[in-house]
Amino acid sequence: MTDVIEIACGDARARIALRGAELKSWRVGDDDLLWPGDPASWPDSSPLLFPVVGWTRDGIRVDGRRYPLGLHGFARAADFDVVAVAADRARLALRASAESFSLFPFKFCLTIDYGISANGLEIIAEVQNEDERPMPYAFGLHPGFRWPLPGASGRHEIVFDANEVAEVPVIAPGGLFSAETRAVPLQGRRLALEPDLFSEALCFLDARSRALDFRADDKVLRMEVENLPHFALWTLPGAKFLCLEAWTGHGDPVGFEGDLFQKPAMRVLAPGEKTRQAATFCWRAG
Repeated sequence: MTDVIEIACGDARARIALRGAELKSWRVGDDDLLWPGDPASWPDSSPLLFPVVGWTRDGIRVDGRRYPLGLHGFARAADFDVVAVAADRARLALRASAESFSLFPFKFCLTIDYGISANGLEIIAEVQNEDERPMPYAFGLHPGFRWPLPGASGRHEIVFDANEVAEVPVIAPGGLFSAETRAVPLQGRRLALEPDLFSEALCFLDARSRALDFRADDKVLRMEVENLPHFALWTLPGAKFLCLEAWTGHGDPVGFEGDLFQKPAMRVLAPGEKTRQAATFCWRAG
């Protein structure tokens, strides 16, 4: 059995790995949009973040017991099952296992749907609580796109759909969220992209926008989100990618020692309850 699924629509193609249900490539014609991963810098392309987003402070605690759940949870390293595949769509699922119980003591089902169109890509994530008690969770998308964009040579920028607060949390050692903030050089809805912006991730918590554009010249990569209230922009010094991230939750605050149910921004599902989170990406090349 193959470990990668390919879906297509016309001359648009996407490849999805069963490991982590991770999008590994997305091409529209000759435009190769997704970062392919590089062990020398960032080896991933588009990991899925579940059941936590960001760093934890020495794991998580549930009912007085500590579990060694680390950065971004375990879904990105788990093998998903194929539920359905069509020419332009694929559905994969991950359920609780003995391994996941050692990190996160709840029964769940995480279902990921990918759909491709002539110039777009949709990702839908459904989280269902299959346990007999309430279940806290966070989910996030972490796709990395090529920077510069294919065919673009001018200055790159992010354009939000609404005016955002021109400051973001300072990320403390260990990836924890501090109460301090730092200014970002937003000009209205526009943020000019320069490498020195990214000494740490720019996290726009409870963003007003539900969409943003990553653009240069006449090239535009648009991201529209559903039920994902937080945006983050991230890269590494000298790297040729920019991550456009969207989350339901975020990393632990500095000094947090509470139960997972008490962690800020976690969502809690009742037994049997299901939620949907989604993002659509659209490429316009002029």
